[in-house]
Amino acid sequence: MEPKQPKNDVRLYSSLPQPIFLAGPTGVGKSALAVELARRIRGEIIGADAFQVYSGLSILTAQPDQTLLEQVPHHLIGHISAEEDYHAWRYRSEACEKITDILQRGRTPIVVGGTGLYFRALIQGLDPIPASNLVLRSELEQLSLEMLLERLDKADPHANKRVDIRNRRRVLRAVEICELSGKPLESFRTKSRRVIATRAFVLVRAREELYRNIVGRVHHMWERGVVREVGGMRGQIGRTASQAIGLREIIAWLSGESNEVQCRGAICAVTYRCARRQLAWFKSWTTFTPLCLSQGNSMRAVVERIAAETKTFGT
Repeated sequence: MEPKQPKNDVRLYSSLPQPIFLAGPTGVGKSALAVELARRIRGEIIGADAFQVYSGLSILTAQPDQTLLEQVPHHLIGHISAEEDYHAWRYRSEACEKITDILQRGRTPIVVGGTGLYFRALIQGLDPIPASNLVLRSELEQLSLEMLLERLDKADPHANKRVDIRNRRRVLRAVEICELSGKPLESFRTKSRRVIATRAFVLVRAREELYRNIVGRVHHMWERGVVREVGGMRGQIGRTASQAIGLREIIAWLSGESNEVQCRGAICAVTYRCARRQLAWFKSWTTFTPLCLSQGNSMRAVVERIAAETKTFGT
């Protein structure tokens, strides 16, 4: 059974101010800036992160800390069990409901995160792709990434142009879609793009500064007890949450396959690679205005620029 489009589509409220979209790579400083912006314009924050939706992994997934959470309302962060699967269709449905509710209460929704697929789900809609098939999924789960890529190439020789071939989960899903439908991925491309928000920004920093932030973030995770958090959640993490950055590396250390120095270094490296992919994704979206937090641009100055460029409630 194919997922249905959410009923509470924000297109129904086009007479109201549209949400602000605030994207950016891991470690750029989205959470703190979003809170300052929300305080400035009477806003509420809606998460757009594929892993921050999970409870029990707040340190690993760098969810906003309690100090930030208490300053302004946050939504779609830590609201589901780590054992549950989560996907863009469900995110779109829940996010649209939150956006509608916030707008109707006279406040401004600020969608914040680094998961490009979630932004695309809201701004452009989603293609009616086939639902997962448990039998085929079980079969594909047993295959290596190389075997999945071979199978994808047979099902759709051009699919590697649309899929991150280093991401096993996405390659697996692409194989599943092609084999269940008998169609190439291109056939599921959205025919009519619906931009439901034009107030979109992407935060960037100089790469050296971004990497320093990521190293500092990993150090902060250690101080807060991320290893203890992951150890306590072992056996309670489902297929989707298991892809969270750093989880595999920490479990490898806990299993005696590496030491602490190797583990922390590996997490820094994989996080930086993820940040670079996120930057590339958002730079390809010409509708997102880049805002640099380096070169002497303070967070306050960036907040004031966004507030000045957007017509919002309470400003």
